[in-house]
Amino acid sequence: MSLTRRDLLALMPALGAGWGTVHTAAWAQADSVALGAGRVSLSPRGNAPVPRAPHRTEAMARRAAPTNQWYSTLIFSDKPEALHALPLTAKPTAAGLEVSLPKKAVVPTERRDVEIHYAHHDALLIAPTAFEPGRALLAGASDWAVDIAMGRGADRFDATVAHGSPYVWLRIGRGDLRVRLKSPAERLSSADPRALLLRVAGTPYALYGPTGVQWEQAAPTEWIARLPAGPGYLVAAALPDDSAATQALLLRHAYAAVTDTRVSWSVDRASGRVETVFTATTQALEGSETMPLLGLYPHHWHGNASVEGRLGPTYATLRGPMKLLADKRFTTTSRYTGFVPYWPAVPDSSPRVGDLREALKADVRNAHRMLQQGGEGPYWQGKGLLRLVKMLDVCEQQGDREGAERLLGLLKKRVEEWFSGTDRRRFFHWDQAMGTVVGYPEEYFAVVQMNDHHFHYGYWIRAIAEIGLRDPDWAARGRWGDMVDLLVKDIATTERGRADFPFLRTFDPYEGHSWASGIGLGEWGNNQESSSEALNAWTGLILWGEVTGDAALRDLGTWMLVTETEAVRHYWFDLHRIVFAPEYRNADVSMVFGGKYAHNTWWIDEPRQITGINLLPITTVSTYFASHPDYIRRNLASLKDEQKIWAERGKRFDPPDIWQDIFAKYGALADPEAALAGWDRWGAVEAGDSRSHTLHFLLSLVAMGAPDTSITADTTLYQVFRRPDGQRTYLAFNAGRQPLRVRFSDGRQLEVPPGRLARADGA
Repeated sequence: MSLTRRDLLALMPALGAGWGTVHTAAWAQADSVALGAGRVSLSPRGNAPVPRAPHRTEAMARRAAPTNQWYSTLIFSDKPEALHALPLTAKPTAAGLEVSLPKKAVVPTERRDVEIHYAHHDALLIAPTAFEPGRALLAGASDWAVDIAMGRGADRFDATVAHGSPYVWLRIGRGDLRVRLKSPAERLSSADPRALLLRVAGTPYALYGPTGVQWEQAAPTEWIARLPAGPGYLVAAALPDDSAATQALLLRHAYAAVTDTRVSWSVDRASGRVETVFTATTQALEGSETMPLLGLYPHHWHGNASVEGRLGPTYATLRGPMKLLADKRFTTTSRYTGFVPYWPAVPDSSPRVGDLREALKADVRNAHRMLQQGGEGPYWQGKGLLRLVKMLDVCEQQGDREGAERLLGLLKKRVEEWFSGTDRRRFFHWDQAMGTVVGYPEEYFAVVQMNDHHFHYGYWIRAIAEIGLRDPDWAARGRWGDMVDLLVKDIATTERGRADFPFLRTFDPYEGHSWASGIGLGEWGNNQESSSEALNAWTGLILWGEVTGDAALRDLGTWMLVTETEAVRHYWFDLHRIVFAPEYRNADVSMVFGGKYAHNTWWIDEPRQITGINLLPITTVSTYFASHPDYIRRNLASLKDEQKIWAERGKRFDPPDIWQDIFAKYGALADPEAALAGWDRWGAVEAGDSRSHTLHFLLSLVAMGAPDTSITADTTLYQVFRRPDGQRTYLAFNAGRQPLRVRFSDGRQLEVPPGRLARADGA
């Protein structure tokens, strides 16, 4: 579908500051519009189109479709899967709404390990008695809660489901409500006649009605809530235990119905402190209690002094212990530990510097081929761009000006080929009806299932930002920067309720991490595999914010990077050993779902790729791994055991040292000397990296020492390293146009010229 000029002119103000002007030349091509020097297609040009999201109310259909969320199955599927809200699951069906408290299942695999499942099962089915429910529609979405409309015609039947809530709130326009069980239940005593307490398959559930509700048992597995005249509602809950204190607590707060949820963030650049505030708005269904119960995930409560002594009963969940807090608001704080775009030159006195020169010469010679390696769609092309940018770093720092100029020219040319919109095969398409940008040729169902946009565009945003550090005029808005802004808007729009793009498309503020599936396919809910590629995307936001002077975008990227890093530490690596089930045998999780976690990949169960997919791309920002060097050693040691099992199963992979560059760099963050000694210059290299960048990375850490994340600075782009002898190296980069004085938290100061990387060494 093409927009008219009038339509586009009406839309452009809504796109926000930083967008390029719609040029008159745009109308020369009916299916595209100019953004700066670039052009975005308004048509898929015969390619597979973006899917529609028909299951939304009229009000929600006026907003960009919220793809890649924990509830996205609602808007795409005629028969939506269960919503893994945690601690509860909820599933709209033709018969009504199912509500369940999942239990742990340990599932052995052919890999000789186990997966941990928390399936939606033994659910309560809640439905009207006066009419049949209609098809479920998304009727509202705030930052961690959704409203589901299941009415039919003029009859209302709605539900509110929220992350962390022990309740589901249901509202009905007329008649009574029926509760059906999978098996007969034991009724537990309750002092309050509004509450029906049942033990179903060992799990205590509670149903809370309005004053005057009459509970009638119609059959061994069926109860009827006879509702009084007036507003009809029912609150369904699962209890973590059936103690009197827990029953009283859940009853007290059940009628404080959540009506809105909102997250806000702030970054204190002077201290590196990143603060997140979670706020719930409620309405009392009856009585005066408006304080909700919020279920805090481990990354919310672990080490959080602000909630110590205030946490109540605990649910055993897929994400570990979820603890209840009676409050409308809570705060978490984290620390940003910095990165710089590249590391300085390796001195001629460093070991193997001759190997570095030779590797760099070969890589520059093969650079054009490296841009093509892997695939021709946005993912592999983005990886190719970052691959060459990291080679460019090495050329510049090691004094190869001719190589640097060649690489920079190749990079700009490739970006311009895509962004110009003149190639009928390689281009970006903006689908206005859904509010998204997709790239062709399609890779990994990024169009037809809306998958992985943050992975794909993160590479582009970061690579072009780093080109912009060298040539800000080329990357400026009004030239190629407008197209970068378009990709940023697709994955990181911060305004809620817009028609052009949804709020933080892939990011789940309450879970603290991203989701990769656009349509939420499958019974286990949404999922994310490559957490490290998500973090690479947020790195790109930080750098693009620095290049463009956009402090709000820079701080958004900082918040997302720090928040998702903390979630990864808990749910992918379990660094604090409070999340993984004791039966889980692996050191890491490679695939996190709404309802399970597993040690596998979407394409192969080979151990090196299973672990490596949550490490790559390893660049200067990957020093977040270094905060726990003992875990790096443990993870690499467990990988050897997994490879042994793989071989015992009769499995082989060629090359047997696949991604050895990734593991060498990962190990170097804990022990640089050992990693360098174990790296084979002629071994395998992952297609998003190069031998020269790998060797420069290793030699840099040997020279500077492992990253020291205990020291912060009052700027965005900085890093500190510490050698075994205690000597530190301080780095800072100035992306601005004025000199910068950087103050480190240990008292060291560093003067940084505009556009330069500065270094200081000392104790």
